[in-house]
Amino acid sequence: MVKILATLAALMVGSTPAFAQLRWCWRFAASGVSAAGTITTGEHADAEGFYRIVGITGTVDSATVTAMQPTGTAIPGNTGYPVDNLIRATAPQLSKRGFGFAASDGAYHNPFYLEQYRDYISRPPYANGKGAESMIEFRVVAAASGADCPTK
Repeated sequence: MVKILATLAALMVGSTPAFAQLRWCWRFAASGVSAAGTITTGEHADAEGFYRIVGITGTVDSATVTAMQPTGTAIPGNTGYPVDNLIRATAPQLSKRGFGFAASDGAYHNPFYLEQYRDYISRPPYANGKGAESMIEFRVVAAASGADCPTK
């Protein structure tokens, strides 16, 4: 029994994680809105070069990013437009569904690409179709190993 446990321990120490991840620095800005932070994706891109976002941190204006919108669901106040949470290194870096996140000020954001980069913002009481949509400048780059991404 001791020999089996020792063998298992040796295998676990030398093994690689089952799910490798990549880190990206993201940023967008427009008149009246500025956001930046870190995105975590799976390690492998799909056929179009998109990586699935599995985590997000950062700030939007003076608020903190608090949660990512689950893939296949729409941010509150934007029913009918589910996010796919995809990014890629080449332009356009977002899909037409984009990604979604909540901020500590109660707002939800959905940056996406439709002929140009845009951000749909909904705020309480989240009346569907009553949010604001701004044209934004968007950029995402692979994070340097061990480096922190700016949040402003």
